[in-house]
Amino acid sequence: MKNNRKAVEDRHRKILDMIRANGEVKVEELVREFGVSAMTARRDLQYMEQERLLTRTHGGALSLERASALLSQNEKVALCRDRISEYASGLVNDGDRIFINGSLTALNLLKYLEGKRVSVFTNNCRAIGEQYPEHVTVRFTGGDLRNHVMVGDYVMRNLLNMTADKTFLGCAAVYDDGEFRYDIPTEIGINESMIAHTKQEIYILADHTKIRNREAQTNIYGSCSYDRPCTLITDDNASVGVVEQLRRRGIQVIVVPTK
Repeated sequence: MKNNRKAVEDRHRKILDMIRANGEVKVEELVREFGVSAMTARRDLQYMEQERLLTRTHGGALSLERASALLSQNEKVALCRDRISEYASGLVNDGDRIFINGSLTALNLLKYLEGKRVSVFTNNCRAIGEQYPEHVTVRFTGGDLRNHVMVGDYVMRNLLNMTADKTFLGCAAVYDDGEFRYDIPTEIGINESMIAHTKQEIYILADHTKIRNREAQTNIYGSCSYDRPCTLITDDNASVGVVEQLRRRGIQVIVVPTK
């Protein structure tokens, strides 16, 4: 028993050394390094988390320092998205009819529409159960549910019968060559249909983490560019170089202050 306890303690020390060196560790790394089962590796990480030596993640663990830094970064991104939502709400007028796609940042602009009578048409199921200002009316496209987004032919047929004054879209990424990436390919057609049935402005909402250099990206899933003029709304942490390239390509960019 003593030898077993010593072996476990030695393994824990080595795990800490790995985390200090790299900031994180994966369960499969521990399996290869120590010749233990994945269950044993996860048990090690669970014990060490209880001792406040690390923070577990799905599939591994982070050093306390990296976990704290990531938490701070996530909080920063959340603040930036909230500022973008708030700014976008100011672009909605009393009496407007608007389209919103599956973006949470776009959807959250509804929370800031106090006092405005606005009709919303969306394929974003995150709106279900949310409390919005009194005169905000939300209607859903219907369709096949994928994660929190309604997609499919049913959505497209309903959009053919709808028009909006303005459209607010989110995306997975915006590249410096003017293309927008979406992780659900079928959403591209839905977004294009919303844009085609919009009478006035189209806005793309994307925080700084989504403003990217195309050359640095690989495995791009689905991307598109839009024929109609649109305005990109991002925050002041976005790459200045990418923002300027987008402007040179004719895309209007609004940079929202967050500090």
